[in-house]
Amino acid sequence: QAWDEKEQEKVAKKMLKNQFTLDDFMHQLQSIKKMGSLESIIRMIPGLGAKLPKDMQIDENALKHVEAIIQSMTPKERQKPEILNGTRRLRIAKGSGRSVTEINRLLRQFEDMKKMMKRFSSGKMQKVMPNIPM
Repeated sequence: QAWDEKEQEKVAKKMLKNQFTLDDFMHQLQSIKKMGSLESIIRMIPGLGAKLPKDMQIDENALKHVEAIIQSMTPKERQKPEILNGTRRLRIAKGSGRSVTEINRLLRQFEDMKKMMKRFSSGKMQKVMPNIPM
């Protein structure tokens, strides 16, 4: 089973405590990759899969690029991405074969995801969606 339930529970708790790291993120991506192609996974999502155009192309290499970026970071950088200054970002870009712009985009998306999870855990989302148990 690609999605280990205990691991999922552990990650969910880290997300709610705002302790989710880039290591956790990469582990989640690797779990998703084990499930099959990104397109087949998206098409399985109720309400979303049917709305996708039949000829839509999903870049399967995007996950590989994200993995390469994260793997080019030191363990300390993966735990605390806020320490990534311009010099470190340039080193990561060179090590991963990606651009500094892509590094910045990934870090911004990761921070946005953490902010969203913080809103979920703070109860703000509970007020917006009262019928969803959290």
